Amino acid sequence: MLLTALVLIPALGILPILLASRSAAAVRVIAVAVTLLELAVSLLVAARFTVGEAGFQMVESVPWLPSLGVRYELGIDGISLTLLVMTTLLTFISVLYSTKVITTRVTEFMIAFLLLEIGMVGVFMALDLFLFYVFFELMLIPMYLIIGIWGGPRRVYSTLKFVLFTLAGSLLMLVAIVAVYLASGPEGGRTLSLVDLIAGRGRFSADFQVWVFLAFALAFAIKLPMFPFHTWLPDAHVEAPTAGSIILAGVMLKAGGYGFIRFALPLFPIGVQAWLPVIITLSVIGILYGAVVAMVQKDMKKLVAYSSVAHMGFVTLGIFVLNEQGMMGAVLQMLNHGIVTGGLFLFVGIQYEKTHRRLIAELGGLANRWPLYTTCFAVFTFASLGLPGLNGFVGEFLVLLGAFRFAPPTGLGGSFWGPVAALGVILAAVYMLWMFQRVMLGPVREAYAKLPDLSPIEMACAVPLVVLTVVLGVFPQPVIAVIEPSLKHVLALATDPSIQVAVR
Repeated sequence: MLLTALVLIPALGILPILLASRSAAAVRVIAVAVTLLELAVSLLVAARFTVGEAGFQMVESVPWLPSLGVRYELGIDGISLTLLVMTTLLTFISVLYSTKVITTRVTEFMIAFLLLEIGMVGVFMALDLFLFYVFFELMLIPMYLIIGIWGGPRRVYSTLKFVLFTLAGSLLMLVAIVAVYLASGPEGGRTLSLVDLIAGRGRFSADFQVWVFLAFALAFAIKLPMFPFHTWLPDAHVEAPTAGSIILAGVMLKAGGYGFIRFALPLFPIGVQAWLPVIITLSVIGILYGAVVAMVQKDMKKLVAYSSVAHMGFVTLGIFVLNEQGMMGAVLQMLNHGIVTGGLFLFVGIQYEKTHRRLIAELGGLANRWPLYTTCFAVFTFASLGLPGLNGFVGEFLVLLGAFRFAPPTGLGGSFWGPVAALGVILAAVYMLWMFQRVMLGPVREAYAKLPDLSPIEMACAVPLVVLTVVLGVFPQPVIAVIEPSLKHVLALATDPSIQVAVR
């Protein structure tokens, strides 16, 4: 029942927050305690996970809507486990940091965050397509409130854009889920269980897979976001409060990449083969576009937001080169991007709370006053640009290795896409180092010459992310060992030789 506990703990935590709503201090303490308990339970799940097994573990399955073949079915494998633990850690850090900066409507903010956590952990554990859709949609409402109530001056515009884009993709996915349900078997034997659908995927015709995969792919591409469906992301990031940006970049974007790996690849291999050239092309364009646009940004937060577009391009590129190195790199990129970019948004927020400035031209010389801040920010900066020895390097290296080995039946292979994608790494060094130099070095500006360095709470938020950034860069093998068996299983389903003859 540990997986169900991960869903119930945030839900049950809402009640004491409501009872203590007259005391903002008590609400903060309860919210931190609940998210810390959730983190502890996720670590317990990790401790009980059996490394080396490819299948789903700790499966909990009971009928939910038996007349429709819908089940409450949760389970984890190595891929979902890593993202699950990352989610609970970033949620705890976000809530802990928010105790310092959120001073209005604290009760509502903490309730929104707990609801958001329910959706996020549910997405990474759901093994029923309808249940996955419920959790996928549940993430939308709290984030809409977090940005719309506690966001910046243009929060209404940003939230509407965020909701409209995401709902459009979700509607397509809902239509695809209904189509999968109707095609899963005769009336009375239909199902939306992922395990059953994979076992019976031979029922899906080639044309069916091509179009249903496209519907799922559009939903996941918008959530990721993949070029050219990315335009909601910079606006949402810029207007979101710091905690919202951490979760948006660190966790919610990963739901798109995870959806591709968990559902689209194993269920619709013919659709994967049909749309693979388009997705790889858009992925590489996204890598270069995100990097180039980041280079010309004047706002620190928007620069980091566009860097996420580039990094997510590496994720989809790694997934769809359909080899072990590329897919392993994609999963590691999702994990490491969550840690590193979550840290970058945290430190942009810390700086903004102290200086009330985000324009790069208005900053400078922070290294002369804030040694702790500068050290941590430097770690995240160098990890984001892919410095060897830090975690950002591992995923990008494996993705590029997979891209160089990519050999499609027709068209351009890795000899073309690999070097083009590698340009994104060079451009990342340009915009990240340019931003670091302008913000951290040079003479101290009088406006913030006497502002304090990191507080104890800020250090408590930063230290776990800094440690993980270094440890996962130096010793990635333990995480790779957890992911590898499940990833090989998904890859085998997506590259089944029997499907090749069906691809036109």
